[in-house]
Amino acid sequence: MDEKDLRTIIEQVLSEMNVSGSAAPAVEAACAKACEAPANIEDGCIPDITEVDIRKQYLVENPEHGEEYAELKFNAPCRLGIGKAGARYKTLPQLEFRAAHSAAQDAVFNDVDEEFVKSQGLFIVQTQCDSKDTYLTRPDLGRKLSPEAVATIKEKCKKNPTVQIYVADGLSSASVAANIPDLLPAIMQGLQNYKIDVGTPFFVKFGRVAVMDEISELTGAEVTCTLIGERPGLITAESMSAYIAYKATVGMPEARRTVVSNIHRNGTIPAEAGAHIADIIKIMLEKKASGTDLKL
Repeated sequence: MDEKDLRTIIEQVLSEMNVSGSAAPAVEAACAKACEAPANIEDGCIPDITEVDIRKQYLVENPEHGEEYAELKFNAPCRLGIGKAGARYKTLPQLEFRAAHSAAQDAVFNDVDEEFVKSQGLFIVQTQCDSKDTYLTRPDLGRKLSPEAVATIKEKCKKNPTVQIYVADGLSSASVAANIPDLLPAIMQGLQNYKIDVGTPFFVKFGRVAVMDEISELTGAEVTCTLIGERPGLITAESMSAYIAYKATVGMPEARRTVVSNIHRNGTIPAEAGAHIADIIKIMLEKKASGTDLKL
């Protein structure tokens, strides 16, 4: 707050208090002194608690077999060994928990940036959901394309490709921005190396997994793959899954889908996941099966 703002506030307060006469100059002098006083800024900075790797965090004081426990914990990113202050959690784990919860809420309720989507070379279509609230409360509408989306896909997508890939926001907008720049090119490169024909990729807003069945029928693809944001948790809000199906049809059982999950920087990294997905698609085409019918 600068001096001008401070004086404006003081004048407003004086007016409301009906302060006048000899009292006003004293208040004005105090104001001037406050404005001239240098700000007391401490050295250092507040660390970003979202950057803490909780696999390496072990806060139990005087533990028995602490090194062995910490080694086990490193293999499972759970909130274990965080210590207590009496009957309560310590301040740092409590703040980390709240930060993770906030990130999860943001991932669910925020929309994917359309400019980012376009920068990835994807055009945008939408399901029958008209808002985020509708998407969350009417899952059935997230499984059906809008009439405009159907027309756009028919117009812009390659007909009868061997593989059709598309991206959907799902329940985590954060996962799209975090993973697609590495994941999608890795899949495309892998399929290109196998000389497998790929259709026109695009983005589905307010998409649920099963909308892939309608997309499969529309495009006539042999294999359809959706890259979709997972429901965020308190470990990460950026996790993505790939659902892949051979000749998907509307109303088919969920058992016909093959899933690659936990794609994120602290799980299966996007580039590695992309290569693995390309391998799975190749096997699907060879065996003409997916889901529980596919024996990898």
